[in-house]
Amino acid sequence: MSKVCVITGKRPHKGGSITRKGQSKKSGGIGTSLVKNTKRTFRPNLQRVRVKLESGQIKRVWVSVKALKAGKVQKAPRK
Repeated sequence: MSKVCVITGKRPHKGGSITRKGQSKKSGGIGTSLVKNTKRTFRPNLQRVRVKLESGQIKRVWVSVKALKAGKVQKAPRK
């Protein structure tokens, strides 16, 4: 099962980490040049939490921290 938030739908996204070399024109150089563009994954901050569903059932699900802080999820009490 992939790590996707069940509340907000946040999931990993692909992007690039751009490496530049040189001194910027603003600080007196001749400008920066692109050296390397590495593919990477931006992962959301997900936590595995015991959640009480509307049906009263307790289930472990992946939830983003943003949803937890906003109070969109009711955490189930510990045993």
